[in-house]
This record gives sequence, structure tokens and C-alpha cells, in this order.
Amino acid sequence: MKHLRVCGCVGSVLATLLVVLILSCSAYGAAAPPDLSGIYWATQYNAKIQIVGGGELPLTAAGKAAYDKNVAGLKDGSVIDTARRYCVPDGLPRVLATPYPFEIVQGPPGQITIIYELNHQVRMIKMDQPMPSEKELISFPFYNGHSVGHFEGDTLVVESAGFNDKTFIDATGAPHTDEMRTVERIRKISPSQLEIVITVHDPQYHTRDWQARFVYNQRNDVRLEDYLCGEEHRDISSVRGVRRP
Repeated sequence: MKHLRVCGCVGSVLATLLVVLILSCSAYGAAAPPDLSGIYWATQYNAKIQIVGGGELPLTAAGKAAYDKNVAGLKDGSVIDTARRYCVPDGLPRVLATPYPFEIVQGPPGQITIIYELNHQVRMIKMDQPMPSEKELISFPFYNGHSVGHFEGDTLVVESAGFNDKTFIDATGAPHTDEMRTVERIRKISPSQLEIVITVHDPQYHTRDWQARFVYNQRNDVRLEDYLCGEEHRDISSVRGVRRP
């Protein structure tokens, strides 16, 4: 009988430990995602997209022909940079290179919103939702595409598709098609710095997928300003690479 009581006590202890372990694992698995909320501002600007690993964009023959046409057209006026002339959205990945601040708003539940000072651009990222159907992506293309996201540890992963083809990849006129898809990996690399690495997939214009990396300082000491097309705006002379007047 004594032996049975001892076994029963040991069994109870083991059962309790097992429950605690299960609850601990569940709590860990359900840990709150990292807080990315805040205002961020680039410290450097490049008119031409800088791809990871260096070198030029891996253009197909069709991509090179479209790029050459845009470059020549921007010079002679036959092609218009509508993002700067008419203040339409920059689109991805060009908007990531903006020398103006932007704000990440983490909420309401199920959504992360990114507000760019430049041209009042707003991106709404639906969290833990499937990408819209191919029919919907084709029927309702957006300048910045349709975006869905999820967290992988400390990283926000954002997949975007359903773009129109009215934007450039960068300020030099690098083109993309409406079949472009992107994946952004967004994370804090220090308490005051945010990193975004974007992978671009556009097989009609690019021979392979490629990446670009952007780093921003968190600047909660500034506020987003009202940006009106054609008016003088905030001083961005502190951003390296910005052309001085």
C-alpha cells in the first residue's frame, strides 16, 4: 500500500510538471509579436535601386528594351514619371527608397498599416490572411499591390501581388510588369533601427529573383507632415544622396 501511495504521488508530480510544460510551450507559441510601431526615416537615398550583392538589375531582353525606352523617354519628355508629376503612388519597391519618413501602425487586430509622408501613400497589410484569388488580383490591380503578412519570430513577412504596371522600380525608370510579386522581410536590427529586405520576382523582365535592402532610423521625435504635390516640403538635406538644389 505504501508503495502504491509513493507511486501515486510521483505520478501526480509528473502529471503536474507535464501540464506546466504544455502551458509554458503554449504561452511561448502564442507570444505577442514584436512591436514595430513607430516613425522611421531613411539615412541614405539612391535614385537607382541598389541590389544585394551589387551589379545591375538582371534584365531579360524584354526588360532591357523597356528600361532603355523609359530612360530615353524621361530625357526627351515622351515618358512621364507620374509619381513625381502627378503624385500617384510610387509602388513597390520604389516607395521603400523614399527620403521622407513613414509610420508603421500595428493595429487594429488583423492589420498593419504603413503610412508614407510622400504622396500620402497608405499600405494596408492583412495579417494571417490568404492572398486574394488570381481573378481578383487581375481585376483590381493596385499601385502598391495587395499585401498579406505574418510573423516569423521577430520578422514581419509581407507578400504582395496584384500590381499595375504604371510605376517604376526606381527613379531611373527601371520597369516591372503586372506579374511582379514581392516578399518583404521587416525587422528591428537594433532598438532604433528597422531593416527591410525585399525580394522581387518578375520573370518577364528579370532573369532571376533579386533583393534590395533598406535600413531606417526610428524617429519618434518627428511627425509626418502634410505632403502636397508641387509645394516646397520638409528639409531632407540630412539624407545622404539627396540631390541638393
